[in-house]
Amino acid sequence: MLKSTYIIIIIFFLSFTSYAQNMDGLQQYINQIITGKNALVSVAISGISQNDTVGVQASQRLPMQSVFKFPLAIVMLTEIDKGNFTLDQKIEITKRDLTPEIWSPIRDKYPDGVTLTLREILEYTITLSDNIGCDVMLKLLGGPQKVEQYFAKQGFKNISIKINEKTMQSNWDKQFLNWCTPQEMNNILKIFYVNKNNLLSMSMYDFLWSTMKSTNTGLNQIKGQLPAGTVVAHKTGSSGRNKDTGVTAALNDVGIVSLPNGEYFVISIFVTNSKESKETNERMISDIAKVTWDYFTGINNRN
Repeated sequence: MLKSTYIIIIIFFLSFTSYAQNMDGLQQYINQIITGKNALVSVAISGISQNDTVGVQASQRLPMQSVFKFPLAIVMLTEIDKGNFTLDQKIEITKRDLTPEIWSPIRDKYPDGVTLTLREILEYTITLSDNIGCDVMLKLLGGPQKVEQYFAKQGFKNISIKINEKTMQSNWDKQFLNWCTPQEMNNILKIFYVNKNNLLSMSMYDFLWSTMKSTNTGLNQIKGQLPAGTVVAHKTGSSGRNKDTGVTAALNDVGIVSLPNGEYFVISIFVTNSKESKETNERMISDIAKVTWDYFTGINNRN
């Protein structure tokens, strides 16, 4: 009996050691991808197990740019759950709302203003990262601070949302007021996905999940090298490049990746203060997502 117990302990120890080495291997691959790049690259990865965790500078407070539209959507859908709004409620977007010189497919399509349902505004804001749609919702909610306050009450301390897109896009330095750590963004993504009823009703969860799966920005980032048909529910964010310094303050992609066996991993990648080209920044994100995919599917294959 003692001998059998001893054998079990040895097998467990060897399995744990092998597992830890595999996680270390993933981190080493990520380090290889980012080494030598003129950029701060921060990564948080979480799988189903507590041990399925990798962090590279994951506690850094970094500018979110449009990634903050994901927590904004959660708060708006929470208000819909409370009965304060409905998805089919019609919202007027006037010509005064159509801020020039910021990214907005809504403005491009409706230059004189338009009335859209809240459902449509959410879809524009998530799938196409529409900045005017974002600011219209922030106005309906009572300002960016309402989003920050919601997450603070939920126990998320490492996220700051202070300004809207109009303010962010008009002043390079102010974009740093909306920040999050990659680890905290992973925490929000995971509680959204795993503990669905903790944040939203199932109908609102299903709507946001479906919308995030339809995200049409950052196609060369997390999704770039994953197998065709891989389900990725994600949100991107980008500052563009500062014309004076040549620095990209933020190129980010965060999301949930479904695996072939029905499991998943959550990943948040923030590329900050980069002097690399857009293509290099995108490739770092896609390379990191690909080695993470290879790691998780490799474990599945060995099992």
